[in-house]
Order: sequence, then structure tokens, then C-alpha cells
Amino acid sequence: MWRGRWRTTGSALVRVVLVWAVSTLTMLALAGILPDFRLQSDDGDSITQIGLTAAWGAGAFGLLSAVVWPVLVRALLLVPALVLGLLVFFLNGSLLLIALSLIPAWRGEAAPETAVVVAAVMSAVASATSTALAVRDDEAYRRRLYRLADRRRRRQRRAGAPGAGGAAPGLVFLQLDGVGYEVLRGACGSGLMPTVADWLDRSHRITPWRTDWSSQTGASQLGILHGSNFDVPAFRWYEKDTGEVMVCNRPTSAAELQRRAVARAGDGGLLTLDGASRGNLFSGGADQLALVLSVSARRGRANRSRAGYFAYFSDPANAVRTAVSFVAEVGREIVQSLRARIRGDRPRVARGGLYPLIRAFATVVERDVVVAAVIGDMLAGRAAVYADLVAYDEVAHHSGPRGRDTDRVLARLDRSLALIARVAEHAPREYRIVLLSDHGQSPGETFLSRYGLTLKDLVRAGCGLPVSRRAGRTRSGAEARAAVLAALHRPVEEEEEARPGPGSDPVVLASGNLALISFPDVPGRASRERVERAHPALLATLANHPGVGFLLVDGVVLGPGGAVARLDVPGEAEELLSPFGPGAARAVRRTDAFPHVADVMVNSAYDPDTGAVHAFEEQIGSHGGLGGEQGHPFLMWPTELSDPGEEPVGAEAVHCVLRRWLREADGPQVPLGLGPEPAEDPRPEAVHSGILPSVEVPAPDETR
Repeated sequence: MWRGRWRTTGSALVRVVLVWAVSTLTMLALAGILPDFRLQSDDGDSITQIGLTAAWGAGAFGLLSAVVWPVLVRALLLVPALVLGLLVFFLNGSLLLIALSLIPAWRGEAAPETAVVVAAVMSAVASATSTALAVRDDEAYRRRLYRLADRRRRRQRRAGAPGAGGAAPGLVFLQLDGVGYEVLRGACGSGLMPTVADWLDRSHRITPWRTDWSSQTGASQLGILHGSNFDVPAFRWYEKDTGEVMVCNRPTSAAELQRRAVARAGDGGLLTLDGASRGNLFSGGADQLALVLSVSARRGRANRSRAGYFAYFSDPANAVRTAVSFVAEVGREIVQSLRARIRGDRPRVARGGLYPLIRAFATVVERDVVVAAVIGDMLAGRAAVYADLVAYDEVAHHSGPRGRDTDRVLARLDRSLALIARVAEHAPREYRIVLLSDHGQSPGETFLSRYGLTLKDLVRAGCGLPVSRRAGRTRSGAEARAAVLAALHRPVEEEEEARPGPGSDPVVLASGNLALISFPDVPGRASRERVERAHPALLATLANHPGVGFLLVDGVVLGPGGAVARLDVPGEAEELLSPFGPGAARAVRRTDAFPHVADVMVNSAYDPDTGAVHAFEEQIGSHGGLGGEQGHPFLMWPTELSDPGEEPVGAEAVHCVLRRWLREADGPQVPLGLGPEPAEDPRPEAVHSGILPSVEVPAPDETR
């Protein structure tokens, strides 16, 4: 035993010395390259003295980074997350200046701007060296992970955390946002995602599932995590009783939707028992939260929504590595956009402005932070983790669901999955990894690009209202943009969009290829007769437009050429909506029963031969309504778990499947008051009934 400890200690000392030596050489090289950085006195020093000075400076900087840096990050908890990402470099440079001031005889000196560069390079080199040494020594790497996991496990036992000492397998649910069933199968078959392909060959099975009419992250993830997405008709909709627009990726709306779902389901969520929620719109009832939009509107030290950023940036090397990748991704997007313009690709949308930065945030910053948080959760031994990786969805909106741009994103996501799987081997408990998506993406030219006007312009024309001569654009709503603004403490929507002004003008809101029309001056839901009496040409204008597939007005579906189907007449809606696939009529009937369904629901046209739809937003890869691959996400599970059975229909059905898998991982359930005999076929309500304390009591801010 003692021999093993001495060997471990000796190996650790050797790694420390090697990292120190590499850092010293890096500092010497930078002193020779940068004119405003020196490591010698004004009178000049020998080579030996300069080397000792560099070693002193490198050691002092490394010690300060290890001891002072985490304290600084914790002290800056209230700083917006992305501001912290930029502030990292200046703080790191300040630590270097302090380290240089500790060198005897004032031999170290650097200009402030040079110190930022030197500190960034040294942090990156030290991190790369340490990682390389650990990876080369597999046993040392293994011992390091076990040691970290054991330390966290002991801390959990002391805190009395649920499942701290349990050996039952944990579940990690990884949501690949926007990746459809066919896209994933194609990526595996073409070699883009070798990790996922290997899982399918050896250990996992896969099935598609059908979304609700509102095929978007807000509706799907709310149903998956909280068991109810009732009364979520779209990504954004107008509520007449409050006069406000609900938007799934606005923090205040997300918080309200989560409250409604918890009240309706009578349950805290999928993750109430020792769970963690990472990068999601909703918490799922988890105690451990990071980058969760529904809590990001909170202020003060109790705000856990950005905890993952601080945990990640507590290592300055992470900030350096992510910053380099961020800049590279911005450059990659600019080049890809220029190539698309030169080639004359069609369809195409504008990709300028802030979009390159938003794309880089989604594909680099959020990916790195979420993956790091999931790794930390596994090493901490948490029972259930649900994380959303939004990279593909963001790029597909602007580049299309298939192509070189999205292929690269899928390949990088596969590498992230491989990393998570490798770390799972060193976790304190066995983990079963479940992959799933919340929706797919359907390609197609935008409504504006195809027909030269927005749907709002068409509605105003049908109502006899003036239309602007210049067609405006409908802002694209996506999870990545919401995450960026939440990280900056900014609201997701402008105030005038959140609360339309007074008047009788119709409110027209787009959600992918689904649009909603509401008449604020009409109390309650407007009947078809009321709409036709007030605006005789509107419904016919919309239903017969080549870019519109069908309308829903007060229990009646209207199609091209005067086609009419009542939802309460069996078979009528099934026949009219048959081009949109099986289950379309069921999905429309369910939405028709929502209290906040719009006066007129508009689904774009769909071409079954090409799979194309027409988004009412500026997206050439879209989702939100019926038509094509957007409604066919996937569910992929390890063979140790039971088969979900027939293709799940709706996000609430997926929630039930995931609930069942959590029960299987926990082992036989014993209902309270029935003694030691296990209950047969326990229902989810018996296991997770009621709103658990984690929903009402603020959880501690997690900055691992």
C-alpha cells in the first residue's frame, strides 16, 4: 500500500515539475519574442539568471492561478457570464503582473496588454501539457478521475445527498437539439458520427417518435421534462387574457410555462430525485441547475442559471481554449457564408450581423460548458442528468438541415459524446447514456423569399389594412440567441413584441412554418363566422395561397380550393390532412382544445416529394409545425433498458418512457405503507407524486 502511495506521489511530483519546466520555457520564448516583456535587470543578466527568473515567474504564476483564481471567479458571480468570459483574460494578465512583481530584484516586467497575451499562452500551454501527461499515463489518469469522484462522493455523504452512496446505475439523457431521425441515421451510415454508429452496432437501439403539432423545443422539452405541454400551441403566441405574447425562449415565459406544467402534472419533473439540468429551457425539477432558461430571469447570488459558466471558467485554461475555438468558429462561419453566396446556393438566408457570434456561442461556448457540466455530474455520481446540445439546430436554421456546414457540427458533437462516454467509465457508478432529440428540421425556401411578402403582409392585405411597400423580415427565434441574451442579462424579446400595443390590428406571430393570428379586440376565441363577418376576404385569401397548407379556425380545418373538414366529424380531418403524414389530424385536434389556441392557426404548404416547407421566419431549416422531418425526432437507448414499444406519439409519451427507465435503473419500487412486498407494475404517479421540495426551495448555487 505504502509503495503504491509513494509511486502515486512521485508520479504527481514529476508531472508538476514537467509542467513547471514547460511553463518556464514558454515564458523564456515569449520574453524573446515580445518586445514589451522582459526577464532581466536593466544591467543585463547571465543566461542562468534569466532562466532562474523565468522559473520563479512561472512558478509564482502557476501558484496564483491554482489558489487565487477560483476565489476571483466566485467573487464575480453576479457578472454576466459572457462578460466573465472576456474578463478572464484581463484577470489572468493581472495575475501574471503580480507574479512578475514577486520576482526578486524586479527582474520581471511586462506591459499590461502584453501580460494578457503572455498569461493566455502560458495557461493554454500548461493545461495542454498537464492533460497530455495524464492521458499518456492511463493509470494516473484513471486514478485522478477516481480520486476526484471519491472526494465528491464523500462530500455528498456528509451533506446527505440522495443517492450519494447508492450503486444503482445512473441515467444521462443527452438531447441533440434539432437532429431528426433520418439525419442521425445518415450521419452514422456516412461515418460522420462513428461513436453513435458504434453504439448502434453494439449496445443501443433507436426509434423515431412523433412530435405534437408544435414541433419545437419549448413544447417538446416541456413535455419530456415535466410530463405536460398542454396549452403550448407554438413557439410564440398571444394570450388575450393578459395581453402578452408568450415566447418559449423568454426567461419569464419559460418560468411561467414550467409553473403551469408542474401544476397540471402534479409533479416536480423528471429530475426531482438527485437530478441535474444543463443547458435546457426548463429545470425538470432538478436541484442542480446550470444554463437553465426558466431560472435565468432571477437576480442575485441565488441565480443558478449561469453556474455552469463560472464552474467552467474557474480554470483559465478553459477560457483560453474556448476563446480560440470561438474565434475559429466565427471565421469558419464567415468563410462558409461567402462560399454559399459565391456558389449561388438556394435557398439562402442572410447570415451577417451578430449571427457568426451567436453560431460560435452555440457550437463552441455552450457545447464546452454543457459537456463539462455533464462530466462533473457523472463524477459526482448524480442519478439523472438531462442536457441539451443546441449546436446543430442553430446551424441548420441558417445553412439547411443537410450539407457541409451541419456535417461538421455533427462530427464535433460525436467527439463530445465520445468524451462523455470515456469519462463515464471512471464515474463512481455505472451510467447508461440515452440519446434523443426534441424535433427534426425540414428544409425549404422561406415564405418571404418564395412569394415576396411576409405572412403578416398577407394577413393585413386580407383584412383590408395598409401594407408596407417594402417587405419586412420576421426575426428568427432560436435557443442559442436566447442563451446568449440570458448570459448577458438581457431580455430575449423587445418590450413591444412582448406586449403588442392597443388596437384592433391582428397580431401575427411566426413559429417556423406555423403561424398564429389573433384579433385582440375579439374576446375569447373568435368563431369562423365572426372572422368572416369582420374580414370577409381573409380566410379565403390565406387558404388558397400556394404557400399555405391549411388553416385551423374554431374546430374547422380549411384547405386549398374550398376544402373544409370539421374536427368533430370522424374521418374528415384525416382525409384533408393526409399529405402531412399519419397523426396530423390527432395533433390538430389536441391543439384545437388548448385554451390559448389562436383565432386562426396557419400551417405552411408541404411538398411530400421534396420534404420542403416554407418557414414564416428567416430559416431555411425550420421546425414548429407539421410537414416532413421536423416532426420525426429520435429516441436511442441502451439495450439494458426496456423497449419503448410502439413509436411514441407526443412529448408526453416520451416523458412516460423516460420515467419508466428511471424506475428500472432504481430497481423495484416499494409503495409507502405496503410493507416490504414490491408493488407490481408501479405507475409514475406512485413514484414521483406531488411537487417535491426541490421545486419550491432554492437550490444552492453550483459552481463545482
